[in-house]
This record gives sequence, structure tokens and C-alpha cells, in this order.
Amino acid sequence: MKKRILITGGAGFIGINSANYFLSKKYDVTLFDNLSRKGSEENLKWLKKTWGKQFAFIRGDVVTDRTKLNRAVVNADAVIHLAAQVAVTTSVQDPHHDFLVNAQGTLHVLEAARMSLKKPLVIYASTNKVYGNMDYAEVIFTDAGYRYKQYEAGIAEHHGVDFHSPYGCSKGAADQYVRDYARIYGLPTVVFRQSCIYGPHQFGVEDQGWVAWFVISSLLNRPITIYGDGHQVRDVLHVEDLARLYEMAIRNQKKVSGHIYNIGGGAKEVSSVLGAIARIEKIIAKKIPYSFSEWRPGDQKVYISHIDKVKQDLGWEPKITFDKGLKTLVNWVEHEQKSLKRIVG
Repeated sequence: MKKRILITGGAGFIGINSANYFLSKKYDVTLFDNLSRKGSEENLKWLKKTWGKQFAFIRGDVVTDRTKLNRAVVNADAVIHLAAQVAVTTSVQDPHHDFLVNAQGTLHVLEAARMSLKKPLVIYASTNKVYGNMDYAEVIFTDAGYRYKQYEAGIAEHHGVDFHSPYGCSKGAADQYVRDYARIYGLPTVVFRQSCIYGPHQFGVEDQGWVAWFVISSLLNRPITIYGDGHQVRDVLHVEDLARLYEMAIRNQKKVSGHIYNIGGGAKEVSSVLGAIARIEKIIAKKIPYSFSEWRPGDQKVYISHIDKVKQDLGWEPKITFDKGLKTLVNWVEHEQKSLKRIVG
């Protein structure tokens, strides 16, 4: 019997790619989304064009539509919880809304799962922002951007959390709730603290989805502002590798339940902001103009995920290199320029 997968925030970037992946693997897929994010309706149209009526869609909000949410969760074998407020800058402007969506919305998902007879696995998309500025990790400057002096393989799960910014606080609170529901209620849950995820169907904007934003802006001739000095470094992970990990977690529910994993490209797939621009320039064969502005609050000079734990437990590791992944993103942006001009503005 096909497993039933519910994806909250299913019309967003990670959600739509995950839905496409699971549909290709013959899972029964339902998307739950309020379509508030720019590009979500476009993503949903694409999925319908690709898969027709082979999936279900529920227009709903994890905060305000609890009855809809409960009904959706009750039929699920696994819930991939992606619905979120995703930008640090937006959280600073409106911390109350950020809390409602990220913390309270997650609690609603957990309660729906707890009340379900099926007790579905809840996969929570957390963030590296829960580690805060990591002042304990000495940072050095190299020709390839900032690096940790001591933690060459990246930050592991045992490093202490230090929620920084309203976004970090709301996601971090949800992160801990998800973990604790496995301990207190025996609900199968797993937390993935995700680093920089990129790929097609990402309608990146200036304060979120920076890799996609750079590609979109460079091809649509939009101005690019780099906040900070451009030497900040992240490990990068293609969304297809992430969707594959979600499936591996579902197939190994008992092994992952109650655990937290750092998820990203790891030490092998890292890039500075300026380095990413240089790679894009090489692919599109033109120079990309940009300007600089002040650092943003809570922005880490470097974050690299230590991914050995998930490798050991699931045998997962990234397969798609940043250069290859960037080409797929550039191809998508080139193909979708008309809709991107309309959506990005």
C-alpha cells in the first residue's frame, strides 16, 4: 500500500520539489498551503501540469485552519512540515506574526499528529539559525572566505543552541517542541536543521533564498545588494538531495525518531557569497554588478553543517555538486523569465 505523505507549505520551493520527488516514487501526496508566498500559485500550476490529478491540494493555514489541518493529518503516514515564515528581516519587522506561523503553527501540526491514530512521522524543517552567532567558534579569513579555525568539518548537533533574531527564536522553539514530542508522547519526529537549500522553483527574494535571488537578478538585470562584505560562507545543498533525504527518513522512521540532524552540503560543498556570484558569472558568461550594505542582524560569518551523524544513521550524503546544481537553477530561471518578471516585480 502506498504511503500517504502530507506536505505543509507544499506549494513553496522545498515543498513543490519534494512533492514532485514523492510523486515520481509513486507515493500518495497531499499539499497543504495558504498560497501566501509569491510564486506558490505558479509552483502549484506547474505541479498540476506535470502530474494532473495524481495529488491532492488543500488550501489552508497551519495557524488559523486547525480543523482542515487535523483532517489532513489524520490520513497521513508522514508529515513533512515546511510551512513557515522564512526571513530573518521579516521576523524583525513583525515578530508576532513570525511566532504565530513558526512556533504556534508547528505546535498545531504536532497536536494534530499526536491525536491521529496513525501517529505519523513528523519531519520538521528547522534551520542553522538556531545556533546563533556561535561566538565560541573562532573565525579566520581565507582566500575562499571565512572559515572556522577549529571546526573544519562544520558544526555538529551537540553544539549549544543560541537563538538569535525573532526568526531564530520561533524556529528554535518549534525545533525543541518537535524533539520533545518524541520523548514525552512517543510521537515519531525528526528535526533537520537545514543550511542553504537551493534549486529550481525557488522564487528567491533579497532577504531569503540568496542563491536563487542572485541567479534571478543576474538574468533579469535587477540590482544585487550584498549585506556584509560578501566573504560570509555557507554550505549549500540542492533541493533534490534534500527530498531524497526526506524519503530515507520515512523509510527508516524508527532509526531517526527523536533525533536532530544538521543537514547541508557539508564541508565539501561550501561557497562564499562572492564565490557564488563568480560561479554564476561563469555559467551565464557575463559580469554581475552588485553593491554592498551593512551586515544584517544575526548573520553568521560562516556556517557549515557537520553531516557525519546523518551519514552514519542513514547512509545519506549529497550527490549534486554546487556547480551542477547551479546550472539546473540557471536553466529553470531562463525558462521561467516571463513568470519571474511578473512575480518578482
